[in-house]
Amino acid sequence: MAPPAPSATMTPELFRKWRKSLGLKQKDAAEVLGLKKRMIQYYEKGDRNGRPVEIPKAVRLACYALSAGIADFDGATPLRGPVQPTSSPGPGQPARGSSDPVPGT
Repeated sequence: MAPPAPSATMTPELFRKWRKSLGLKQKDAAEVLGLKKRMIQYYEKGDRNGRPVEIPKAVRLACYALSAGIADFDGATPLRGPVQPTSSPGPGQPARGSSDPVPGT
């Protein structure tokens, strides 16, 4: 008889532990995962308005990638680097990683 498959869910406690192990505040974790801070709070609490909240597989995989030092992925090559919240470009600034010139410069 085969052993039972491991649970494919991340508990709120493990999610909080993951975030703290990377030294991220809830706001920072939301930015690096592309989520709203409120979702981070729901994941860490484990419920939303009395209903259970499961951490989606895509978020669990993103947590794993960030823990492994993979900051982004272009479909071919992982971009390794420190886990840092990304800042949105200001008006007239190119998006991060863009090589397009800024108009008017």
